[in-house]
Amino acid sequence: MKETENHIKNNDLDATISHELKHWKEITKSYQQANNLKALRELLFTVVPFAFLWYLMYICFDDYLWLTLLLGVINSFFVVRAFVIQHDCGHQSFFSSKWLNNTVGKLMSLISSVLYSYWAKSHQFHHGHNGQLEMPDREVSDIPTKTVREYLALSKWGKLGYRIFRNPLVTFVIAPLYYIVWASRWPGYIRSVFNKSQKIKLFWKWFLDNLLLFLSYLTAIYVTDGKFFYIHGYLVGLFIIIAFWFFYVQHQFEEGYKRWRKNWSFLASAIRGSSYYKLPRALQWLTGNIGIHHIHHLSSLIPFYNLKKCMNENKILSKYVTTITFWQSLKLTKLKLWDEDSGRMVSFKEAKKITPRLRKVS
Repeated sequence: MKETENHIKNNDLDATISHELKHWKEITKSYQQANNLKALRELLFTVVPFAFLWYLMYICFDDYLWLTLLLGVINSFFVVRAFVIQHDCGHQSFFSSKWLNNTVGKLMSLISSVLYSYWAKSHQFHHGHNGQLEMPDREVSDIPTKTVREYLALSKWGKLGYRIFRNPLVTFVIAPLYYIVWASRWPGYIRSVFNKSQKIKLFWKWFLDNLLLFLSYLTAIYVTDGKFFYIHGYLVGLFIIIAFWFFYVQHQFEEGYKRWRKNWSFLASAIRGSSYYKLPRALQWLTGNIGIHHIHHLSSLIPFYNLKKCMNENKILSKYVTTITFWQSLKLTKLKLWDEDSGRMVSFKEAKKITPRLRKVS
C-alpha cells in the first residue's frame, strides 16, 4: 500500500513540475548567452592561482614535502575549476566561439587529465538520458547503480562484488583513481551506446587527445626532472576523488529520480534527478557553481558563471529540487540501491526489509 501511495505521489509531482515549469525554456534562454569577458576573467582566476600554487609545490618538493602536500589540497580545487571550464567548453557554453571553446577545453584537459573530446561526447549523452534505468545508458557519466530487484537477482559472488564496489573506499578513492589512470585511457571505454560511425570518430579523438596528453606530460616530466610526475599526479588524484564525490551527491540522493524510458521526463529528471549541492561560498566558487546542478541539467548551455544568477532570479526552478548541504551529503554514502516501488535510494539494510515483499510478488 505504501509503495502504491509513493508511486502515485511521484507521478503527481512529475505532473505538477511539468505544469509549473512548462516555460522553462523561455526562463533560461537569456542566461545561455556566453560572455567572453566573463569567461576570460574566470579563466585567469583559475589558471593563474593554479600555476602559482603549482610552482610553490615544485620549489618546496625537496625540502618541505609536507608543505607541497598541503598546498596540493588547495590547488586540487583549482584543478576542479579548470575541469569545470573544460566541462563548459565541451557544452559549447563557456565562450561564444566554438574554436575558443574547443581550444581552451583541450588546454584545460592538460590540467585535469580528463580527455576533452570523448568525455564531452559521453557527458552530452548523460544529459539526454540522466535518470533512465535502461542499461548501459544508466551508467554513462554516472556512478554504477543497481535496482533492488537487480541486486536480488545476482549470484552470491555478484552481490559480493557489488557490495565491494559500493564500499566508500572503493567508490570514492579506488574507482576514481582506476578511472583516471586506466579506464579513460583505453579504447574499450568507448561506450556501446554510440553507433559505429560515432565510435570511429570518437576513437580518433580519443587517440589524439591521449597523444597530446602523453607528449605534454612527457615534456613536463623531462623539464622538471621527474617532479611533475609526483606533483601533478598527486593533484589529479585529489581532483578526481572530489569529482567522483560531486557526481555521487548530484545524482545519488534518497529522493532522486530514476525511471524506465517509457515513463521518463527530461524536465522531471533535471529538477528531481539532480540536486542543489548548497556549499559555503568559497567552496561554491572553487567548484565553479557545479553544485547548482539542477539548473545545469535543465540547460547545459548556461555557462557556470551565470548559474547562480539564474537560480537567484528564478526561484520557481528550485521549488521542487532536493537541496543538500555538505554535512547532509556525508550521510548519502549509505545509499546503495534504487527501489523502484518507493522511488528512492535505499541502503543494503533497507533492502533486506524490502526483499520478502519482492519475493512474495514474484
